[in-house]
Amino acid sequence: MEPTSKTNITVETTINAPVEKVWEYFNAPEHITQWCAVSDDWHAPFAETDLRVGGKSKTTMAAKDGSFSFDFEYVYDSIKEHESIGYTINDGRKVKVQFRKTDAGTQITETFEPENTNPLEMQRAGWQTILDNFKKYTETH
Repeated sequence: MEPTSKTNITVETTINAPVEKVWEYFNAPEHITQWCAVSDDWHAPFAETDLRVGGKSKTTMAAKDGSFSFDFEYVYDSIKEHESIGYTINDGRKVKVQFRKTDAGTQITETFEPENTNPLEMQRAGWQTILDNFKKYTETH
């Protein structure tokens, strides 16, 4: 699928945790499999990351009933430890993730190019739900 010319979508949250912990939980496969799901009937049974420029990441997202799964794969374009990550999804779309220390903890802002299949609001809601799951997991572990 070709990248769209539509406006990028941004989702964000603030996590009550230091940036070092947020960074680790966001990037370590053993944590990704615990929070990367869009709803309670989905999960991430597999994740691997090679956190370096040119490295690859892959997370398998699957319905818990086994009816459907897909791999979310990308290549890292830029990494500034505890500050930002840029990557390109296998379909060519770009994503930028920013980590910012605040008085309330760590703010994460994800900006991504939408795909052309699903409505923009559905995409925004899905990415926001996953980010909210990340927040909940990180704050309770």
